[in-house]
Amino acid sequence: MIADRAGKGARAGPFTRADASCGTIDRPMDLQEKLAILADAAKYDASCSSSGGKGRNSLGTGGIGSTEGMGICHAYAPDGRCISLLKILLTNFCIYDCAYCVNRRSSNVRRARFTPEDVVELTLEFYRRNYIEGLFLSSGIIRSPDYTMEQLVRVARSLRTEHRFGGYIHLKTIPDASPELIDAAGRWADRLSINVEMPTETGLKSLAPEKHLGDIRGAMGRLRLAIDEAKAEKKAPRFAPAGQSTQMIVGADAASDRDVLATSTNLYTNYRLRRVYYSAFSPIPDASKILPLKPPPLVREHRLYQADWLMRFYGFAADEIAPPGDSGMLPLDIDPKLGWALRHRDRFPVDVNRASRDMLLRVPGLGVKTVDKMIAMRAHKRIRYDDLVRLRVPVRKVAPFVETVDHRPRGDRESLALRRDLREPAQPDLFG
Repeated sequence: MIADRAGKGARAGPFTRADASCGTIDRPMDLQEKLAILADAAKYDASCSSSGGKGRNSLGTGGIGSTEGMGICHAYAPDGRCISLLKILLTNFCIYDCAYCVNRRSSNVRRARFTPEDVVELTLEFYRRNYIEGLFLSSGIIRSPDYTMEQLVRVARSLRTEHRFGGYIHLKTIPDASPELIDAAGRWADRLSINVEMPTETGLKSLAPEKHLGDIRGAMGRLRLAIDEAKAEKKAPRFAPAGQSTQMIVGADAASDRDVLATSTNLYTNYRLRRVYYSAFSPIPDASKILPLKPPPLVREHRLYQADWLMRFYGFAADEIAPPGDSGMLPLDIDPKLGWALRHRDRFPVDVNRASRDMLLRVPGLGVKTVDKMIAMRAHKRIRYDDLVRLRVPVRKVAPFVETVDHRPRGDRESLALRRDLREPAQPDLFG
């Protein structure tokens, strides 16, 4: 799996009695064993996309790496882009006991810990073999937030300064760490992220009582100011040029989709986050009794990403997507844009030859690129139904909501009938 240095002679890394209090240590491990444990432990963190990173490479520096390469160990961002990052935890030991976390203090899982030098070595070796384009590094909290954050910073600083690594680095930062350490992390990393964990303060208090929303939001606010200042001062040292992101766990508490989207709106507006990631709760070993016995349907996470996309690129507000007065949950059988259109049948059909760009973007089945092509086409001709076919729009979905020179949909089709015709097949429950 790894080249020679991951074999029997590799360093095992020190453990302390304070670290060991979070779990069991069987014996010293080689690098490959630790990688197997800590790569698997990192799988629950979804916020590892490299989109938005500043283009950079090491040509002319004598160093190694760039943010533009593609490797062969593939991961997929929620927007479908293929990326390749070495995604690991520095350690899965943790002094916190968050109920939803498989690495919580009371969890009976096998523990491991990398040294900063281990992570640097792995990153360089994987990059040289064209396996990855960068590093996503998170960690459980050991000893203290400052101690753990200092270890993460050491990795990024060593890669940048000692090895002139030009690839992408994403560090998961710790809210309680000192501002000086967060500043250092931003200097060496492309993106920083702080997980808000739960959609509501009530959920956080219930499932992670040792964490505090005020601390999380305060750290995110300081990150936003530092990023804004670095952009304003063009001659200042770079600071997290790909911005900051966060992640919310969905389905571990009673928060509705409306609650989730309201929190996302607040985060995008007040902290200028590049992305909010949604991670469906997954049952874990020795789970607390306050957690659900089953995960939410996987399609719920998908609907939240679609709703997030509508808010960021289509001009929708959260209360339009999940309006007050209903259950607060997004329908699972139709996408959020179709749901809005069915609730507002009085606004359709839309004349594609006259409608504004904003209104065209609200037509189910029409994306940003297609709408822009239609607007460009209108400058030269009147759009006909065949033009929609040539633009490869999903006409079955679009046709009931638009009119062209030669097409006007029947006005007597009720929303319930349309929904029945356009709903998506039920998704299988992968968890039984």
